[in-house]
Amino acid sequence: MTKAAVFGTGSWGTTFAMLLATAGTGTTLWGRRAEIVEAIDKRHENPDYLPGTALPETLRATVDPAEALDGADFVVLAVPSQTLRGNLTAWKPHLPSGAVLVSLMKGIELGTTKRMSEVICEVAEVPRERVAVVSGPNLVGEIVLGQPAATVVACPDERAMERLQEACHLPWFRAYTNPDVVGVELGGAVKNVIALAVGIAAGMGLGDNVRATLMTRGLAEIARLGAALGADQHTFAGLAGMGDLVATCSSPLSRNRTFGENLGRGMTLAETVAATKQTAEGVKSCESVLELARKHDVEMPITEVVVAVVHDGMPPGEAGALLMSRTPKPERYGV
Repeated sequence: MTKAAVFGTGSWGTTFAMLLATAGTGTTLWGRRAEIVEAIDKRHENPDYLPGTALPETLRATVDPAEALDGADFVVLAVPSQTLRGNLTAWKPHLPSGAVLVSLMKGIELGTTKRMSEVICEVAEVPRERVAVVSGPNLVGEIVLGQPAATVVACPDERAMERLQEACHLPWFRAYTNPDVVGVELGGAVKNVIALAVGIAAGMGLGDNVRATLMTRGLAEIARLGAALGADQHTFAGLAGMGDLVATCSSPLSRNRTFGENLGRGMTLAETVAATKQTAEGVKSCESVLELARKHDVEMPITEVVVAVVHDGMPPGEAGALLMSRTPKPERYGV
């Protein structure tokens, strides 16, 4: 039997572990909070993050990383992106040789501007071929109800990619493969920033014209950054690009959109953080995304105003006026 260790008992980590276990993969969740681990292992529920969802009885949970990692073919990392480096450093001595390390995280590391797969390669000292990425329009609130969904599995190693695809594939959860790790990761990280912008606009009472504009121009920003980093431009027209962007910018289930809405309604950053139970990755990653863009001389005006609103205190109305006052340009894909 294929075995997986999933690190992180938040909503997406628990949901992906549920998918793996349902697909017949022997799965163990690791969590730092003993009460959550016990609830998953004994009562087959995660009351904090997935209340009311019955988890598979075959799904195990532990607070011991060595126990979770024992014999694992896949090591799935689902912790907040800014905590990855420290956590993985602690888990490194227990990593099985030959295991494929899988990132569910959608962020860019502050300070280094590294993608999560790059952080994994560096800390775990493994080649790129042993690192995979899962990303797409995967709203947890729908997946746990068994509603149809799809995702993208990306890895340079075709066999590892296909094995991971098989390990999580279900009649109602379809996994596609794509060797473009860079594009898949960027789509997942930057769409959170655009979703913050869409949420801010919605909170201000602005309508669908603004949302459509932010989403399409946001996609252009993602594609420009992707081109500078060598991504396949076709990736951004697929599930990990446009698909994830549409879901995250449109759904009330989206953490980043909801966070932005609260800011747009006039809540302060501190008030919005206090009202948010789960990590909205775009809040921190918007700064590292912008730094990455500047390193590569890529223009990302929506990202710039999101950083200004979220971290520099710019009023949302001023940010909107700033975007609308930009010099008009020809619209071409990726420009």
